[in-house]
Amino acid sequence: MNKDTERRILLGRVAGVFGVRGEIKLESWTEPRSAIFKYQPWILRTPAGQESELSGARGRDTGKHLIAVFPGVTDRDVVESMRGTEIYVARSALPPPSADEYYWVDLEGLQVQTVEGVALGTLSHLFSTGSNDVMAVIGDRERLIPFVQPDFVKSVDFDANLVVVDWDPEF
Repeated sequence: MNKDTERRILLGRVAGVFGVRGEIKLESWTEPRSAIFKYQPWILRTPAGQESELSGARGRDTGKHLIAVFPGVTDRDVVESMRGTEIYVARSALPPPSADEYYWVDLEGLQVQTVEGVALGTLSHLFSTGSNDVMAVIGDRERLIPFVQPDFVKSVDFDANLVVVDWDPEF
């Protein structure tokens, strides 16, 4: 897969300006949030859809904010114009997940069926409720199934493109 077509992972977003020297407030969806700096180069995508690549971003977690410095950016107005810019990395830039851990993006598109073999549909996306993660499965209708192993999610098989769940198809 070449660099232009490789799957990208959204890791964060430029949230705004910090101070007067061109420092940048970031939102990060990595865990911990400062881990975003480990995965570079970044592909920056502006709200208007323009893309550029950035390497060498540095940062710190102040407890309240995640603060970044981008190479060559020292002007508050430049940072302000970047507000809303999304930060992506190539999927290959991320380390392999541990056993029984998954990147959500790797699960999206898998088929979902019950332990009895009843097809429920395609895993559209996942989201967190705070207490657990939830799979949105689109088939004859949308089903929301907690991604809780081994209670509901019995197996994930990437070779078979399949997630097997212990779930009542009527629910």
